[in-house]
Amino acid sequence: MAACQVRALLMGGQACVFYGAAEFSRDTDLLVLAGAENLQHLDTALKELQAECIAVPPFAAEYLERGHAIHFRCHHPDAAEMRVDVMSKLRGVDPFPALWERRTTLTDTDGAIYELLSLPDLVLAKKTQRSKDWPMLQRLVEAHYLQHRAAPTSERQRFWLMELRTPELLCEIAQSASGLARDLARGRPLLRFARPGKLHALEEALAVEERAERERDRIHWQPLKAELERLRGAARSH
Repeated sequence: MAACQVRALLMGGQACVFYGAAEFSRDTDLLVLAGAENLQHLDTALKELQAECIAVPPFAAEYLERGHAIHFRCHHPDAAEMRVDVMSKLRGVDPFPALWERRTTLTDTDGAIYELLSLPDLVLAKKTQRSKDWPMLQRLVEAHYLQHRAAPTSERQRFWLMELRTPELLCEIAQSASGLARDLARGRPLLRFARPGKLHALEEALAVEERAERERDRIHWQPLKAELERLRGAARSH
């Protein structure tokens, strides 16, 4: 992708590994800019990878722009059987140009450069209806908090208060940044329970928050799933 100048951000399980919340992943999940020039670069990269589209929808800008994922399997010997899933829009997350501006850039020991979805954006992207995403979301924010709590900038404190899902740690940061916690409780009411003696209530509120978010994601995907079924039906009829 880098060699073909594709503007793409790594997300999903492999991005979680970079952020210290290890997850075994069989795919490479990429968020890409859906502009015509960038999609030409992506097409070149996919051809280099000898990648075939393995499911509906087909590789076309219109499906990316509507929020679909497009799935490929690589046949190049250096990436044999690697699956690549490509999207250009994520529910509840800003458009690609904004995500690109606040991306995380990492350089490996061999000089390879990796462009990742920023941690806050990756956390938002993990708020899906899939059960497996929520433990990972919790580990992502928990790992960031434990790594940086000795240097709690206001930006980090805001992120932790809005996204931490570990009750004990949420209580800890709410006590150390009590004024900010009170302010943010208007946007995340469960912060009112992030104090001693309210742990059970906090746990219940976190569960309610998760269920609501999962339901929003289910509703978001309903029309997209219906479109996929129509595409599958049309493919079978041919």
